[in-house]
Amino acid sequence: MPITDITVSSTWVVALSFALAFAFGAITQRTGFCTMGSVSDVVSFGDWTRMRQWLLAIAVAIVGTNVLAATGVIDTADSFYTSARLMPLSYIVGGTLFGFGMVLAGGCGSRSLTRTGGGSLKSLVVLLVLGIAAYITLRGALAVMRVNVLDSVSFQLSTPQDLPSVLEGPLTKPALQLALALIFGGALAAFALRDRAFRTFDNLLAGVGVGAIIAAVWFVSGSIGYVAEHPSTLEESFLRTNSGRMESLSFVAPVAYTLDYLMFFSDTSKVITIGIAAVIGVIAGSAAYAVVSRRFRWEGFRDTEDMANHLVGAALMGFGGVTALGCTVGQGLSGISTLALGSFIALMSIVTGAVLALKYQTWRLDRSAMAQEK
Repeated sequence: MPITDITVSSTWVVALSFALAFAFGAITQRTGFCTMGSVSDVVSFGDWTRMRQWLLAIAVAIVGTNVLAATGVIDTADSFYTSARLMPLSYIVGGTLFGFGMVLAGGCGSRSLTRTGGGSLKSLVVLLVLGIAAYITLRGALAVMRVNVLDSVSFQLSTPQDLPSVLEGPLTKPALQLALALIFGGALAAFALRDRAFRTFDNLLAGVGVGAIIAAVWFVSGSIGYVAEHPSTLEESFLRTNSGRMESLSFVAPVAYTLDYLMFFSDTSKVITIGIAAVIGVIAGSAAYAVVSRRFRWEGFRDTEDMANHLVGAALMGFGGVTALGCTVGQGLSGISTLALGSFIALMSIVTGAVLALKYQTWRLDRSAMAQEK
């Protein structure tokens, strides 16, 4: 592929990623789509509405992604989620810390981007701290500990870690991709949609819209951005990705890369990647909808304790999200859509961490109430 064609393709990859992230931001601003909120609603109130949104989004993402893969449009083996190296300790520790942190911070990375677009200054602070902590974990002091302690506990599989590759045998991988997508996606969609009260426009928009966007970004990265032989390296390449692999949406490491891009903007080697375009796009889409719908409101910290909780939560999300190779969107939607074993472990750990944090907050409130009674 000539350099001129690569330039054009790169422009399309960035523009489409921004447009899809813009839609993601607008949808999440309108519908209140939030993983932390969905877990909190179930644990605190027994309300499954937002959890059904999330499960429907997972179902659509799984079906969409695996249909693309089974038909040869993309190859899920090109994603870093499906690497043959399985790192259970990183997934468990990182996921648990991320889940705990997102409760303290009032939302995960994607929710913080959405709330920032809606005028939340404290979410903006969360993003700054999250991005700094993530960068330190990617390339700084915490990276040494992460690589030498957590990532070192790993297993090398003989195949990529996605279920269709692991189970391949009598059935071909494309057949397994379709079958497993229908099994997992169908079961989750059936559970989400069986409640008649759930089937409102906003709930369906959240579930179907977010899930479809995840699959669409895989298409942008793995098909439009795919170069079989880059003229500069003569190797396979994926245009405008920070990982060098096929990517979909994720909102921890990309926040760090966005800060890096803004700080070193004059360095011509720095370019807008899919992740950076997505971070900017979600804020822009959320802000646009918030302004049009008159939902835009400036919001600050309630008090010192509120600020401290958000700062600690942001730091935990930055470290945990990088360590677990993704957040509630990165692992919980993009990773799960590839049916990667590590993504299932990370997602369960994130939910566990969130539940622990909610129980911790309840314990603190109960202890405070008892102290006031005395």
